[in-house]
Amino acid sequence: MCGIALNLSGVHIEGHLGADGGSPVEQKDSQFEGPSLADICEGLKRRGPDIINIETLNLTAVQSSTDLQSVANVENSVHVRAQVQSVADLVVQEKRDEPTSTKIQFVGALLSLRGDSPVSQPLRDTAGNILIYNGEIFGGLRVQPGENDTLVLMTALATCCACDCHASLSNIPCACSTRDTTGVHKTVPKILSALRGPWALVYWQAKHQLLWFGRDVLGRRSLLLHRPSLSDPRLLLASVAPAGSTALTGRNEDVHAFQYWEELQCGIHSLTLKSENPVGTSSSFKGLTRQHVWEDPLLLKLVLWDRQYADPSNLTEALLLTAPQQGKETTADSVLKALRHSMERRTSNIRRPQQELVRSSSEDLCLGEDNAYTPVAVLFSGGLDSMILAALLDECLQPDYGIDLLNVSFETSTAPDRISAIAGLAELRRLSPSRRWRLVKVDADLTSMDSYRSHLQSLICPSNTFMDLNIGTALWLAARGEGYLHDTQERLEPIRLEDEDSRTKYRSSARVLLVGAGADEQCGGYGRHRTKYRLGGWAALQAEMRIDMQRIWKRNLGRDDRCMADLGKEARFPFLDEEVVDTLLDKPLWEIVDLRLPIGNGDKRVLREVAMSLGLPGAATLPKRAIQFGSRIARESNKREFGSNRAANQASAGSALLSGIVRLA
Repeated sequence: MCGIALNLSGVHIEGHLGADGGSPVEQKDSQFEGPSLADICEGLKRRGPDIINIETLNLTAVQSSTDLQSVANVENSVHVRAQVQSVADLVVQEKRDEPTSTKIQFVGALLSLRGDSPVSQPLRDTAGNILIYNGEIFGGLRVQPGENDTLVLMTALATCCACDCHASLSNIPCACSTRDTTGVHKTVPKILSALRGPWALVYWQAKHQLLWFGRDVLGRRSLLLHRPSLSDPRLLLASVAPAGSTALTGRNEDVHAFQYWEELQCGIHSLTLKSENPVGTSSSFKGLTRQHVWEDPLLLKLVLWDRQYADPSNLTEALLLTAPQQGKETTADSVLKALRHSMERRTSNIRRPQQELVRSSSEDLCLGEDNAYTPVAVLFSGGLDSMILAALLDECLQPDYGIDLLNVSFETSTAPDRISAIAGLAELRRLSPSRRWRLVKVDADLTSMDSYRSHLQSLICPSNTFMDLNIGTALWLAARGEGYLHDTQERLEPIRLEDEDSRTKYRSSARVLLVGAGADEQCGGYGRHRTKYRLGGWAALQAEMRIDMQRIWKRNLGRDDRCMADLGKEARFPFLDEEVVDTLLDKPLWEIVDLRLPIGNGDKRVLREVAMSLGLPGAATLPKRAIQFGSRIARESNKREFGSNRAANQASAGSALLSGIVRLA
């Protein structure tokens, strides 16, 4: 995993990502309204703490041709590469740069998790192609144990043809396809459509000056976009919005940042550079953007998120589908098999770091009584979804590895999620008594989080509500993994001050975090699903679940990825594996969720059956409880921001904007 960014300046952008209204945008001075490259690098360093590099590609037009020629400003070479040692040095360098120069800057900040050795980014091959990649390859390309995903992907992309037809809107057949002797015509969209797993990337295809960028079909990795504007004509992409900007002195930075960035839509985008002088600008280059269609039928199916059997009204059809048949796999069996495959993919080939002991710069946070290696942790409420993930992780990890269960509470031992987490721990220990389970109790209060508020707002940006901030804060605290180990002798009552020092302080060293995102959207876990079913029946329920899945990239996943990656951790979402989503879509809706049954039974019906199959009867009957409510951060926030929970409900606190934030039309 890593943080990535792109800075494209000196180009007039047209197409679906161009300036509003298609009006020319010209850079008049070197002082942009938006963040500097130094600001962006500062934000990326937390995501990729191992190493950060910048690759700069300076461009100049050749007047006698529509082709491009790449030259360097100082060094007599095409590319200028620099390892970022100091953000202050970057600020000085940017002030020296010619403000009207045309250049593309690629930034890669590395958190190395797969492969035998770290591979720094940006990655450049002998042909001049450049790749920055934030993701994991769980299928579509063969990654051998010990191999690095980014190197494998770079090799595959280098074999793709780069004809102009791939970046144009015409339907002209590609000339390369008639000359291909391998029987497989490879294009960038075809390679990216074959990938399985989360990803966001930028790829410069040097031969024909094509810039490719995008996110996976579900949007499991963050990539933010700044469209060119009159005040800042650059095209910017970044994994995260910077917390501050050296160019915003005296301005309302909070309002600015939320208006400046947007989530890049999932899919494959391209930008074709042409050497010409757009009317009304002094730029030497024009860039035409377009979005490409997925070239894999499965991904098109996931985009539509439609199912064949959504209404059991046709009793004959319903009975045929649900009648037990000897030797036939049940729906719960199929889903459990897909989840096991998903977990295996997400827990294999994790590179073991040189130092595995927990480190802290300020406190002695130790491993406790053992030093069991713990590569993976679970964001753990003790609820249905996290209990399933913990049980599946236990099946996949080596027996001598530890498992950290990270639980956040803003009400110490009396928060609902803390109570269910302790009960869940007991059930997991009965299920797998030889495993070293550690329940990490992360206690917090809003006052102690005030100093982090500005930083957390930059992480959730462009999301901008109190609910987003509450969820993001809870996820950030869980990902930090800093708290106390649960003592099985503790009673369910608030910790007394005199007992504080007797608790074992602990910081989780796991760099991979398993998160239950996607379970509620796909399996009818939200209260609004029951409301829609009551008002409109099965069709309304299916439509609401489709909406949830089609907007999960914008409402949830980008925000969640940014908040957890900020601590140098990688979030992985087993319920959002392509095979799992496909399996759930292929089954009749009433076998996934049956809201004719009561709460704790019919909601997420199939996952409750999965939990029973895994030997988790206690978790199988638990009701849905969102992290902001189970951890009690929402209640504490409501009391502070609105005076009471009742006042917050009257003010629709869930969608209320943060103070000083203006929602764009």
